[in-house]
Amino acid sequence: MDDSFFIRGPGAVQLSAADIEERVRALGSEIHNDYRGETLHLICVLNGAFMFISDLVRALDTPLTIDFLSVSSYGSRTESSGEVRLTKDLDQSLKNKHVVLVEDIVDTGLTVQYLLNYLWGRNPLSLKVATLLSKPSRRVVEVPLDYVGFEIEDAFVYGYGLDVAHLYRNLPFVTSQKD
Repeated sequence: MDDSFFIRGPGAVQLSAADIEERVRALGSEIHNDYRGETLHLICVLNGAFMFISDLVRALDTPLTIDFLSVSSYGSRTESSGEVRLTKDLDQSLKNKHVVLVEDIVDTGLTVQYLLNYLWGRNPLSLKVATLLSKPSRRVVEVPLDYVGFEIEDAFVYGYGLDVAHLYRNLPFVTSQKD
């Protein structure tokens, strides 16, 4: 089935399912090479990163554990409020673990900054960030991004886990909203 079957909203496909699959496999190789022989602990930032982490763990040829947390900075809006709130905490300890925070998109950097500060307080051995998408033009604070799927322009995007008012997460590609 081709991508055009799934288009349900305004916008044009920006990143095809094939582009995403290829890049996620490459990210898996990069992460594997950085942690050869080490057990990884991946943390998925819900809800948007669930598809990305699902594909990423299948691309990783290394022992790993997974945990989930959730933060809110958007609500039902299409732009960040600038206030980050933890809405679901981790279930596992991070002490002495190599941690990779898996995020769907880094926009202003405020959410990642908040999470990095929070997670470093849990005493991991190391802490890196993997993001599917990065919007450097929107950055308010600079944050370290160790594994970046794609750099994109400033546009509201959805699909592949990212939503519009909780819809369109199931699209296998990423598209942008037209003005």
